[in-house]
Amino acid sequence: QVQLVESGGGLVQPGGSLRLSCAASRITFRFYTMGWYRQAPGKQRELVASITSGGDTNYADSVKGRCTISRDAAKNAVYLQMNSLKPEDTAVYYCNAQHTRASINYWGQGTQVTVSS
Repeated sequence: QVQLVESGGGLVQPGGSLRLSCAASRITFRFYTMGWYRQAPGKQRELVASITSGGDTNYADSVKGRCTISRDAAKNAVYLQMNSLKPEDTAVYYCNAQHTRASINYWGQGTQVTVSS
């Protein structure tokens, strides 16, 4: 079974930083665009950042300049470095793998990020 396992979430003060990790298994990693989504209570799930197998990135306006997404093909992993965190960044963050040539989509279990003083 395909597995996407997130880690790195937790409680951080405003202005602090976190690095989220997502380890993928049982997929051909280069066939997938990887993304980080988040969902706050009572809100719709939204895209935070994505990265193609070729390294092209896309960021939500709300995090642009504060977050960096990256991927490591050798480790089948994707990362989200989050800096200058704000309380409005509080959400469950999910790793996503979207096949570039098929209607195949996978999700991780999510990791909680709480930004609070």
